[in-house]
Amino acid sequence: MLLPHDQRRLLGAFLRRRREQLRAADVGLHPSRSGRRRTPGLRREEMAEICGMSPTWYAWIEQGRDISVSSAALARMADAMQLTPAERSYLFQLTRKRDPSEPPAVREEEGEPSRILQDAVNAMTAPAYLLDRLWRVRAWNPPAARLFADWLGGDEPCLLAYVFLNQSARKFILDWKDRARRLVAEFRADSARNPDDPALRALVDRLRTGNRDFAAFWSDHAVLAREGGARGFNHPRDGMLYYEQATLSPAGQPDYKLVMLLPSPDSRTET
Repeated sequence: MLLPHDQRRLLGAFLRRRREQLRAADVGLHPSRSGRRRTPGLRREEMAEICGMSPTWYAWIEQGRDISVSSAALARMADAMQLTPAERSYLFQLTRKRDPSEPPAVREEEGEPSRILQDAVNAMTAPAYLLDRLWRVRAWNPPAARLFADWLGGDEPCLLAYVFLNQSARKFILDWKDRARRLVAEFRADSARNPDDPALRALVDRLRTGNRDFAAFWSDHAVLAREGGARGFNHPRDGMLYYEQATLSPAGQPDYKLVMLLPSPDSRTET
């Protein structure tokens, strides 16, 4: 099955960006093999050689030509480009192919969050909330309502829209630019599961139009798995707060994400 134009364009941009980030030494090529390089990264013909395909065929893939690429060829490209697990997953989801190195996964529709998920959020004593495939909040508990009063108490349920379109988020989220960049890379990884989703495309278009930072981060084609880690917030009432974030994908409803913020040893409250 051939891919729609938009997906071929995304695939080409993603591969081109990864190729440009590789250096000759990264893939075992001597830096002086092809003389001085006018552009960063590997040349297309070098990438094609490493992937075991013709330079013309590889160029067509990057150019978004209307051609079909096999799972085996994608696997060779993923290995040659030294993609991370998140990037590799994005590559295969974007092309609607199954990674030969992984067993097939069962795909279920998002549906409504189950009652047990909502009860689990309410049972937690730490701030916790539930996101859907568009990163809209679907459930949250009282500690989360206090922590994220400006987001959860407003009219915008989408986390990305809050981060990029609400000016107060830049002051509230510590290291806003780094966190915002990572959020976009994580969302891109998620988006590959539903590349034809009109609601997803509409959200991306709205954010690209409404915020130049989002547009720049999205154009970078970075891909990351959604991970936990240290989080810091400058709360208007409680002062500086520090947490360790844990993100879980519920069994049976993989489009949802259960996010918990556990108090960090460095956490302190200023009143």
